[in-house]
Amino acid sequence: MPIASEDLDQHGLIIGVSPERFREVAMPLLFDHLDAQCEGTIAVNRQARIVWINDKYAAKVGITDPRSVLGKEIEEVLPASRLREVVQSGQPSMLDLMAFGDEHFVVTRIPLRDADGTLVGALGFVLFDRARHLQPLMAKYNQLQTQLAATQRELAKARRARYTIAGFIGTSAAASEVKRQARRAAQLDATVLLRGETGTGKELLAQGIHNLSLRANGPFVAVNVAAIPESLVEAELFGTAPGAFTGAERRARAGKFELADGGTLFLDEIGDLPLPLQAKMLRVLQEQEVEPLGSNQVKALNVRVIAATHVDLEAKVAAGQFREDLYYRLNVLTLRLPPLRERREDLPALIEHLLDDIANRSSQPPLELADDALQLLQAQPWPGNVRELRNLLERAQMSSDSGPLGTRAIRPLLVDPVPAASAPAAALATPVEPPREVRPLSESLAAAERQAILAALAACNGNRTQAAERLGIARASLYNKLQVHGL
Repeated sequence: MPIASEDLDQHGLIIGVSPERFREVAMPLLFDHLDAQCEGTIAVNRQARIVWINDKYAAKVGITDPRSVLGKEIEEVLPASRLREVVQSGQPSMLDLMAFGDEHFVVTRIPLRDADGTLVGALGFVLFDRARHLQPLMAKYNQLQTQLAATQRELAKARRARYTIAGFIGTSAAASEVKRQARRAAQLDATVLLRGETGTGKELLAQGIHNLSLRANGPFVAVNVAAIPESLVEAELFGTAPGAFTGAERRARAGKFELADGGTLFLDEIGDLPLPLQAKMLRVLQEQEVEPLGSNQVKALNVRVIAATHVDLEAKVAAGQFREDLYYRLNVLTLRLPPLRERREDLPALIEHLLDDIANRSSQPPLELADDALQLLQAQPWPGNVRELRNLLERAQMSSDSGPLGTRAIRPLLVDPVPAASAPAAALATPVEPPREVRPLSESLAAAERQAILAALAACNGNRTQAAERLGIARASLYNKLQVHGL
């Protein structure tokens, strides 16, 4: 079938031309077009030495004689060039910004191969000498950068500690002592172990210690070990490498230790840490480096750990459920948070603070309690401590209509309420002559405990193992109490 004349051009490109012929004719045309339209063209050989540069490129970068740079390594002429990477990898870099002095060039880089496919060098084209041609793309990029910065600020704000040590409400001897110890702990950078019943304010005090420390500007990351499924604890704390396990993300995921780098990591309920992970936790605390799950590389860290527990760690150590070496590593600075029943004199101020906070959060007028209701609350044992007290006050706020609430309104909200007349001192069968000096209950209990320890040590001729057996406590617990009492 004859071919129409309009199907031919001056280069002999015929419809249905073979691929070989097409490349032979089209490639020089493509290069000539790019060379003419671009702001500059340069070529390097396999050693990344310049073999050719056009006059436009030379003039743009201030080279008077293009032949003077032939044979030089590309970085000598263009320090920011990445043509060497293209030569080494054989992969193109289709769009990039290259700095040259105060200017930025939009460039593309492609590998050069011979007819056999052997890599022989690379070509670089300056597409634009001003980024204004990419204004729509740059506008989108700037928008995404702005959104990313806003998200990072919100995330940083979420990782800020909100509470201070002064937020631990109370002026009793027990409350004042724990705040004194917390302020001292804040000035040190050692690991802190907070011990106390649930609801005594361990996280509040941990935030207060962080905010008063030199790490106050760093992140405060809190994690409840008991709330994480055992199979996920390692990934949550130490992070994961890409594809560390089936279903894992293809990119690396930072763990809580890495998120807290430069700041403080609060590990609540540390006693529930699975035994197989305790050795890894010990290494992280000692070496200040973490190895993500599925990775064989370690990352250096600078993290202070504040741990908390409401369980008897000494008993767990004795039962083989908690590593003794990890216990000693955590038990550097120990603070015992007193339960509410040991600082009943703080209840009026604490209740007032909680009622104001509840009112602010609910946008309702503050609830008022009558004197008899306050006396009733002071008589309760509060096994859930401040958390239980707050829960009761929130329910009272919701059920209140107006006016101060008395005993009649508060009593139904209590579980097994203790009558106000049944306070410990009033429950004695025989009257007791009041002492000349009334000491706070916490001080009396501490003095009694100290005296019992001294008596046991004296009876056992100073043998601490036997003394611990006589007292019915673990040896590690006795050592802890000796430290607390300064013995």
